[in-house]
Amino acid sequence: MNEEQLSQIIRDVIAKQGGTTMNLFDRHMMEKVIDAAVARADELKVGVTICIMDQATVPQMLYHMPNANLVSSTLAPKKAWSAIAMKEPTKEISKDIQPGAPLYQMETMLDGKLVSFPGGIPLVINGTAIGAIGVSGGLIEEDQSICEAAVAAFLKESK
Repeated sequence: MNEEQLSQIIRDVIAKQGGTTMNLFDRHMMEKVIDAAVARADELKVGVTICIMDQATVPQMLYHMPNANLVSSTLAPKKAWSAIAMKEPTKEISKDIQPGAPLYQMETMLDGKLVSFPGGIPLVINGTAIGAIGVSGGLIEEDQSICEAAVAAFLKESK
C-alpha cells in the first residue's frame, strides 16, 4: 500500500465520521466563541477565564479577562477537563461524589484535578463529545451562564 492509498483510506474514514474535529477548533471560530463568552461576562459585570479544550484534553484557546481573578486561570481548564473526563456538565458531577454516592472521593483520587461545580460543559456534536469549555471567575451561576453562552456560540459556529 502506497502513501496515496493510505491517505485515501484516512479521508474515507473521516468522511464517514462526518468530517474532522480539526476544523472545529479553527482559531477564528474560537475567537467568536470567546467573544460570545466575554459579552455574556460583561453583561453580568464579571471577569472570567474561558478555556476551550479538545477531546484529547489539549487547551485550544484560553482567554483570561483583565478583571478576572487569578484562581480562574487554574480552574477554567480543570472545568473543561472534568467535563470531558466525565462526559457531562460539571454541575452534574457533584451529586455522584457526595458521601454515600457511587463516586464518593473521586476528587481526592484524582489529586484535585476533578471539578464538581458549575462552569464546565462538554461540546457534543452528532452524539460525540469533541471537547469542552470551562469558565471560571464569577459565582457558579455566572460561570454556568457564561459557559452556556460559549457552548451555544461554538455549536452555532460549527454548523
